Amino acid sequence: MSLFAILLVAQAAQAGGLSWKPPAGWTADPPSSPMRVATYRIPATAGDAEPGELAVFFFGSGEGGSVEANVDRWIAQFAPESGSAKPARRAETVNGIRVTRVSAEGTFSSGMPGGPKTAKTHFSLLGAIAEGPGGNVFFKLTGPRKTVQKTAAKFDALVRSLSRS
Repeated sequence: MSLFAILLVAQAAQAGGLSWKPPAGWTADPPSSPMRVATYRIPATAGDAEPGELAVFFFGSGEGGSVEANVDRWIAQFAPESGSAKPARRAETVNGIRVTRVSAEGTFSSGMPGGPKTAKTHFSLLGAIAEGPGGNVFFKLTGPRKTVQKTAAKFDALVRSLSRS
């Protein structure tokens, strides 16, 4: 890992009064917009054409919409496919922090809200919205279904590492 990537991981592991530990093997990319705190690349599983991506967003205190509105929007980005699991959501507490988890799979309409969309079949989402003292922090992992399934335990470890900074 380059010195830049190491520094980026160190800088990008805090937002909204929360901190987290990204798993080994995930590469940090420079944020592509001011709304993104971090972008982590997840290596593609054998047979998948592209890697997964974990985008971490922080908009500020009271910004970015409600937890439910974001969960609903994330789920709406997926059209069911034959054999895909139904979307799921659940709330939990991690180290005293309220976290809403979401999962979905099917054909993913990727792209920025209001912009052009690209349909990607056999994709999955693992998401977590952590309610920090400075505002909500949004963790959105998307990628080919096999890649996302293979990295689910690492995503869970990242969520379990959440703490107040």
